[in-house]
Amino acid sequence: MLYELRIYDVNPGKMKVIQDRFKDHVIQLFMNHGMKITHFWEDADDANNRLYYVVEHANMETRNLNYNRFRNDPEWMEVKRISELDGPLVNKQESIFMKNTAFFENK
Repeated sequence: MLYELRIYDVNPGKMKVIQDRFKDHVIQLFMNHGMKITHFWEDADDANNRLYYVVEHANMETRNLNYNRFRNDPEWMEVKRISELDGPLVNKQESIFMKNTAFFENK
């Protein structure tokens, strides 16, 4: 299993908009494309304006295929267009890829 920690530096004033976009659209769209979000967090320091989440993938090849399908999904393209009419929600996005260790059983 490959775990992808995605970190979004959210533009000022856009945190609620991006959270609503995930809640109302993106989580289901990810599931439609075989991607499972397992955790969501907001930065404990509101000044950082960051959103974090973990997506599980079978491997990097599957991850890339699923994201490609997601990014080209007409429903996603319309959701993104409408939610960003007043400007982009994310200033920067970073992905960190992780795998389980042999010495510790994650739950």
